[in-house]
Amino acid sequence: MSTTLRIAAAQYPVSAPGAWSAVEDQLSAWVAKAAGAGAQLLVFPEYAALSLAALLPPAVRADLQAQLHALQELHADYLALHSRLAQRHGVHLLAGSYPVQVDGQFRNRAHLFAPSGASGWQDKWTMTRFETEQWGIRAGDALKVFDTALGRIGINICYDVEFPLLARAQIEAGATMILAPSCTDTVAGYWRVRVGAQARALESQCVVIQAPLVGEAPWSPAVDVNVGAAGVYTPPDRGLPDDGLLALGAWNRAQWLYADLDPARLQAVRDDGQVFNHRDWARQPGLGPRPSVQIEVLR
Repeated sequence: MSTTLRIAAAQYPVSAPGAWSAVEDQLSAWVAKAAGAGAQLLVFPEYAALSLAALLPPAVRADLQAQLHALQELHADYLALHSRLAQRHGVHLLAGSYPVQVDGQFRNRAHLFAPSGASGWQDKWTMTRFETEQWGIRAGDALKVFDTALGRIGINICYDVEFPLLARAQIEAGATMILAPSCTDTVAGYWRVRVGAQARALESQCVVIQAPLVGEAPWSPAVDVNVGAAGVYTPPDRGLPDDGLLALGAWNRAQWLYADLDPARLQAVRDDGQVFNHRDWARQPGLGPRPSVQIEVLR
């Protein structure tokens, strides 16, 4: 039996649904398409949930603070929809991240769903200037690794993947895959995330999956412009692509990007690659303690 893992990274379009049924129809169609193509792990972008703001009255959706509070009413339905889809299609599914109110503060939270119905979440740790200075989204304080039937998975939401010690702590807790959902409004922003993602794949000899939000929503003060291309990145070493690009999507096009990964190849590189980045990490001078990591079982 093949041990190949098929990954689907969404270049998911921001939209303006007119009713909740349109949200269900769009997500259901996307998940069905990826599952029908054999994908076992589906990754949606950062802030893909913000299309839901189109369901709010115009004055609310145009107000950054008002929309955050109003979106809380839709959060439970959003999670329930993704949980049903993961179970229906037998896939592991990272939902588009959602601004969730926690103890009076908003966090940028991504939920991972298993086919069993189990789920867990990761909050973004490192906030952009827009999130901090204009929007009031606060940093999370729990770094996690999810123990799944596909292996151990860490999540670095967008800007987080530009900071190596977060991913490294997850790698040292056993993660072999880092999911990097992203939302960037400039080409430079996209490249910062991509360069960070590829660096994490190189230095820890792991796979990193970037899934961007794409398209324009002039009505939204939060996700009005979104650019990027999905990518699945590996270390450039024996048995893997020389440039570290296992797959790369078409620029700014709404699509699924598929990639087939043999996890044994990653392990072979760690065991007998041309170099030992993963092992030699500890040779760097001045390394301090990494953040503590919670391991959650999603099976």
